[in-house]
Amino acid sequence: MGWALADHLEASLALAALDMALAARNPAPDSLIHHSDRGVQYASNVYVERLESHGVAISMSRPANPYDNAKAESLMKTLKTEEVNGKAYVNLEDAERKIGVFIETVYNATRLHSALGYKPPEQFEAELKRAERQPIGSEALSLN
Repeated sequence: MGWALADHLEASLALAALDMALAARNPAPDSLIHHSDRGVQYASNVYVERLESHGVAISMSRPANPYDNAKAESLMKTLKTEEVNGKAYVNLEDAERKIGVFIETVYNATRLHSALGYKPPEQFEAELKRAERQPIGSEALSLN
C-alpha cells in the first residue's frame, strides 16, 4: 500500500510510507488496522497522531514476539531474495527506483501470494471490492 526508502530509520521515513498508503487507498475512518513492530518510528508521537487523525486502529507486536510480524517479514525476505540480493545500485535514488518497480509491478501486480489464495494483491483487492459491491442475495464471489 505504501513504502519508502531512505538511509535512516527516523519517523519521517515511516510517515512517508504511511502517507503514500493513505493517499492511495483513502480508507474510511475506523476501517483500517495498522500493524507494526515496536520500532520507535511507529511509536513516535507524530506517527501515532497521524494514524489517529485518519481513524486508523493501532496494533503492535507483542514484546519479543517476531511471529506477530510474519507477513511483513515475509515481504522483506521476498524483496531481499528476488530484488536486492546480489544487485549493485548506483545510489539511493537508483535503489529506490528499482525497488519501487519491483514492489509495484512484481510483488503487488503479478507475484502470487499463498495468503491471498495464490493471487497477486492487486487482483485480490479488486475481487474483494467487486464482492463488496454485489447486492445482497446475488451470487457471492469466492475469494479463496
